[in-house]
Amino acid sequence: MPLSPPNCRQYPSREQSSKLYMCAASRSMLHLLQPLASCSIDRSLLLTNHHLAEGTMVSNDADTAAPKQQASSMAPNPGKATILALGHAFPQQLVMQDYVVDGFMKSTNCDDPELKEKLTRLCKTTTVKTRYVVMSEEILRSYPELTQEGSPTMKQRLDISNKAVTQMATEASLACVRAWGGALSAVTHLVYVSSSEARFPGGDLHLARALGLSPDVRRVMLAFTGCSGGVAGLRVAKGLAESCPGARVLLATSETTIVGFRPPSPDRPYDLVGVALFGDGAGAALVGADPAPAERPLFELHAALQRFLPGTDKTIEGRLTEEGIKFQLGRELPHLIEAHVEDFCRKLMAEREGLAAGEAMGYDDMFWAVHPGGPAILTKMEGRLGLAGDKLRASRCALRDFGNASSNTIVYVLENMVEETRRRKAAAAKEAGDGEDCEWGLILAFGPGITFEGILARNLLATARP
Repeated sequence: MPLSPPNCRQYPSREQSSKLYMCAASRSMLHLLQPLASCSIDRSLLLTNHHLAEGTMVSNDADTAAPKQQASSMAPNPGKATILALGHAFPQQLVMQDYVVDGFMKSTNCDDPELKEKLTRLCKTTTVKTRYVVMSEEILRSYPELTQEGSPTMKQRLDISNKAVTQMATEASLACVRAWGGALSAVTHLVYVSSSEARFPGGDLHLARALGLSPDVRRVMLAFTGCSGGVAGLRVAKGLAESCPGARVLLATSETTIVGFRPPSPDRPYDLVGVALFGDGAGAALVGADPAPAERPLFELHAALQRFLPGTDKTIEGRLTEEGIKFQLGRELPHLIEAHVEDFCRKLMAEREGLAAGEAMGYDDMFWAVHPGGPAILTKMEGRLGLAGDKLRASRCALRDFGNASSNTIVYVLENMVEETRRRKAAAAKEAGDGEDCEWGLILAFGPGITFEGILARNLLATARP
């Protein structure tokens, strides 16, 4: 029988991290688990009133426990979609990057010194410190064929992956709805994003059933959108919220690397990039226009844009085969993003009312919520746009703590930004000064195509200027 995926969790505090198990490493190494690396963004707000018990999910009370929106916060524009809450969930296996190489080589029975050296080098350059994954020793014992080159294992992979993504998406959605403070019965639309499953009916229906949503909920599923899927989902949710008065749209993203897990091979050196970089998890956002007094909007989704770059469809390529998904990432990806990102951003920025009349908005006058596809992409963007060193901090923290979790990662970046804004406002209040958060900014991601997804947004938690 297919193995049920391990229980999902919200991410733990540093003290709690030692209770989790590492994937792709021997159990003799469990005592080597170290506390999570401290992030420059203070996570204490997200951990308020949390508790952890074996087999139970940690509640995400960050927004629920937060004070009501203050008068000094930004007011959303009428009719514009806003993000009303965020949520996340992760599988139980915590991967410490320092132990990935030995664990992966052992679990796949590989003793090639050149592949080991290459993976060691990649693990150091990704800047990732911790990740969460569904894959576990228990799964590998039940499905040893997953580590055998050439074995037809797509059915086994989908048996595991389909269950895992639904479970993670369910828990992330419930965390988001709790933070929102509304009821599941008030959800009118569901947008579901995943590149990690394949089945009929799709994961959108499985998630709707797991959450107990109304049979009349209107569903949209975005499949195989890769890393751009989270922002694409926000774009779709924005359109639904603004075109259907009173709509409350639940966006859920869920990803696992099970489908792409393969033993290393000298013929596929690019597979090692995924081993060193990618993680699993789920994210969720509740989107709606014209917030009620009890709702506490976080970001206004002002304008959205999508663009693909002609002739780049082979740069990010994945194909489903009997052995799983065969994924290839071109080395030219960071350079292509660098070459085209400024024009894309300027077109988005022009959507802001007043800009065409001469109201200039510089890059450092904005916040930047960028999907961290990898450190090279962030560095290339930073250099091309001349961004200050701290502008991509929320993205770099998400990459360090969770790796590239595909469509989910933009949710983790936005959560980091919310926390950082609240921390700065609290510090400014104590000092009787103003916060330094930018009102306007861009939410960006890049995926197969190459596809650029972007949203011009407002940080509604920023301090309103006189």
